[in-house]
Amino acid sequence: MLKQLISVPTLVACMLFSTANIQAASSTAASVNNPSTVTHEDYPNHSLRLIVGFPSGGATDLVARTIAPKLSELLKQSVIIDNRPGANGTLAAGLTAEASPDGYTLHLATLGAMVISPTITKLPYDPLKDFAPIGLAVRLQNIFVTHPRVAAHTIPELITLMRQTPNLNYASSGLGSPGHLAGALFQTMTKTELNHIPYKGGGLALADLAGGQIPLFIAVISTSLPLVKAGKVNAIAVTGPKRTPVLPEVPTVSETNGLKQYEASNWYGLVSSANTPKPIIDRLQASLQTVIYMPEVRDALLARGIDPAPSTPEEFVSYLKAETNKWQKVVKFANLKQ
Repeated sequence: MLKQLISVPTLVACMLFSTANIQAASSTAASVNNPSTVTHEDYPNHSLRLIVGFPSGGATDLVARTIAPKLSELLKQSVIIDNRPGANGTLAAGLTAEASPDGYTLHLATLGAMVISPTITKLPYDPLKDFAPIGLAVRLQNIFVTHPRVAAHTIPELITLMRQTPNLNYASSGLGSPGHLAGALFQTMTKTELNHIPYKGGGLALADLAGGQIPLFIAVISTSLPLVKAGKVNAIAVTGPKRTPVLPEVPTVSETNGLKQYEASNWYGLVSSANTPKPIIDRLQASLQTVIYMPEVRDALLARGIDPAPSTPEEFVSYLKAETNKWQKVVKFANLKQ
């Protein structure tokens, strides 16, 4: 009876409407599953997540909280910091590698998570294949700092103490961290031995150093600077190729006789998950570069011993490959294993 009440033209129109809806739904699903087909004119249209692989109080978190508000202003969307500490930043990197390639999940990548840890152990991600590089952000030096009770105020005095105290404890922000490798490189070049104590972040290690629980910490300058200025920890030497303007009186390790070739710097860069569309990467790279060169951001970084160093995605990839080649040799020579 129902079929008799519906005219043939009406029935045909209904069928065409249904078919059009199915095709539209299929097209939408294909766009969602293939981000490259999505138009990017409205990116971003909701908040972004910036995953940081270390807890609050460390240098990585400090840099993230310095640049995130300005990125929010440029992108006109909130950039929410998500601290996911663990395994020297590799937990955070893994979360980013698994995220949707839509530009809404970012990661402040570190030397430890992108170069050192992948050299030491097998990880569920490939630093060169599972991320879309946005750009290098900053470079920063490490610094040898000791508790005031430690009878070593120079690198030669520290070497003497290490030879008198086999397996002297030293801390780093984590297994495979830049501080860990800086210590390993130091041991190989001085033919001494230290006992590595990995922490789950630089802030935690610095607190124990100031409290006298550990004698030596190879930290980043930015987080240790306030305690150095207050006289609560002693700065022995910086690990970069030249002295830092924020502590010009502190020598480099390479100024010590026999250690001219010593250099162990750190860096952070911004990445997203692999296959993030190029227009989104370009937008993020341009925004990052603008933020890093804002006078208030640049001055805040320099005041903590952090050097602005923004790059293109291509330059970041080349730098990542060069760093991997350098530190693979140190890991192999020091026989580091997880």
